[in-house]
Amino acid sequence: MRLMGSFNEQLILAFAGSVGMTFVILSCALPAYKVWWPFFVVLFYVLAPLPTIIARRYTDDVGNTANPCLELAIFITMGFVVSSFALPIVLARSPAHDPVIQWGACYLTLAGNVVVYLTLIGLFVTFDIDDIDYNTW
Repeated sequence: MRLMGSFNEQLILAFAGSVGMTFVILSCALPAYKVWWPFFVVLFYVLAPLPTIIARRYTDDVGNTANPCLELAIFITMGFVVSSFALPIVLARSPAHDPVIQWGACYLTLAGNVVVYLTLIGLFVTFDIDDIDYNTW
């Protein structure tokens, strides 16, 4: 039973998460942008993995049958992911004459989104949450 990834995998995930957050912080703090609206995507970073974690905790994985609870959790997770990509684009496009954020801040936020979500996928793969036996608790 593999409970945790190796130290090198953990180090790479920590570094990747830091790079992603650095992009988001730069989109807010650079002197050319100076607005903190893009930082609201961090809320989506926190909320995105929660439905899947909760669904995996409370479902019985029996063979290859469809699991409606896990599928609903993945659907909700994808809603959070799409929202985190849509928020900076909407902020950069509206209103047309004076947008809330500049396109440079939007691009930095989108780059941060890609890195952070790839890091979250790596976290789920590395720590292999399915192998944890909750029955011993």
